[in-house]
Amino acid sequence: MIKPLILSFIVLVSSLSSNVRAQPEVKRWKSGGKLNPLQANMDIRHYTLSLNVAISNQSIDGFVETDFILNNPTDTLLFDLIDQYQIKKIVLDKKVVPFLQKNDRIYIIANAMSGKHKTKIEYSGKPPVAVRPPWFGGFTWTTDKNGKPWVVINCQLDGAKIYFPCKDHPSDEPNEGVDLFITAPQGLIVAGPGLLQGTSSKAGKSTFHWKTNYPISNYCVVFNIADYQIIKRPYTTLLGNKVPMEFYVLRQDVAQAQQVLDIRERDTHILENYFGEYPWVKEKIGIAQVPNPGMEHQTMITYGDPFTYQRFGGQYYSANLFHEFGHEWWANKVTNKDWAHMWIQEGIDTYAEALCFRELTGERGYDSMITSFRVNIRNKKPLVLAEEVNSQDTYTGDTYVKGAFFMHTLRYVLGDALFFSTLKKLATDSAYTYHHFVTTDDVEQLFSRESKIDLKPLFYFYTQTTSRLEFVLTQQNTNIWTIAPKNIPMKLPVEILTSKGVIKVELFDQPMKIESSAIPIIDPGNHYLKRVIIE
Repeated sequence: MIKPLILSFIVLVSSLSSNVRAQPEVKRWKSGGKLNPLQANMDIRHYTLSLNVAISNQSIDGFVETDFILNNPTDTLLFDLIDQYQIKKIVLDKKVVPFLQKNDRIYIIANAMSGKHKTKIEYSGKPPVAVRPPWFGGFTWTTDKNGKPWVVINCQLDGAKIYFPCKDHPSDEPNEGVDLFITAPQGLIVAGPGLLQGTSSKAGKSTFHWKTNYPISNYCVVFNIADYQIIKRPYTTLLGNKVPMEFYVLRQDVAQAQQVLDIRERDTHILENYFGEYPWVKEKIGIAQVPNPGMEHQTMITYGDPFTYQRFGGQYYSANLFHEFGHEWWANKVTNKDWAHMWIQEGIDTYAEALCFRELTGERGYDSMITSFRVNIRNKKPLVLAEEVNSQDTYTGDTYVKGAFFMHTLRYVLGDALFFSTLKKLATDSAYTYHHFVTTDDVEQLFSRESKIDLKPLFYFYTQTTSRLEFVLTQQNTNIWTIAPKNIPMKLPVEILTSKGVIKVELFDQPMKIESSAIPIIDPGNHYLKRVIIE
């Protein structure tokens, strides 16, 4: 999700925190949480959305077909859809069936069944209007400068159930992808995930058929409608594959398109260098312009900056454009099994921004970003609260900055060669990508196995506590000091700046004496979250 990170990070993250806290009182929905046994029994294979978007009265109507497999026999199916929609009819395996709509859920009653099935849910209604997208999700109904309609959807924290019936939990993606048939007033363009299969027009309306064959998170199954013009160029990936790069830009802003694609092309090379080939080579590298901060919608990242950029190392940089695109690897390809582990996708993607600065401006640029992460860590609650946590409860600014800083700590502890190769393995190994999901334990076990070091104590310390490393520094006499670690979770390398220069030691649970005519500085490079007490 959007988290603007540039060198003026302090102000921007404070703003982000206020976006989370200080909002008008509006109805909120939650995604994920404890998985209902009825839904745990259901494996989603494919969604087909066929919707007419009536811009004039801000409503949608149509149907959603869902192909799924039941692992065990049941006589009840459960889908999520907020109650403000009217369900017209539900068909299960070509037969109309009774249902109950209550508390933002649809209970479908049928004879005992198992195995493969298909439902078709016909419905209509007015979607919730986004109060502050993308943090407060819903539909945005607005116009561009020329008065043309502009419709945008955001639903990460609220869940896709705010606009289509689904199994609204991060642990289940449609393995066989999604088809979208979206109908809008003729003359407008619909931007969606995957590849455009075709368009048709009738009675003043146009229908766009978008299709992705990849698994995809529910909150990425969205579309945007506007007076777009499509600016294209080919991209050759790290492994030599050709991928279309497409920018769905407002017709009024076409003059800006080539610079956006220049930045996207450069950023793709950087991300591929660290995390492997672009994940969706069989589809596209897409961007859709939106009137709000962008989001990581798979193969069609949205972009909401007003075409203004920072300049570093003689190159242009957009935090919004980079961060959302980094999610193609961290969120879309490597996906959390539960929102409890949201720090993986948000924290590592935020860390990728520091790696971008490393490429653009060297280690000094990297260090500047790491410093901005560190000073904005609040530590009000752990990154991992518990299992089966919903999207609203787990989301804080620390999800980004503390998660990113933890990656910085791991880099220091393991060294560049081991750290970067393991991080790339997490992003490329089929055990962690596409059809598989990850947890904090999965990430820890991978790094522990590759490094041959038991890193579980360090992972626990950073993700499940709000502690900082504590060191007590005591002067014994003029030149002798004692450093006493108080709560280090495991043996760790620590640099100490003394009057004779920097020394590197290993500290754990025993005090250490060092010689220095000046006050020693513990961890001068700020590789750890720490507190130093001088006695």
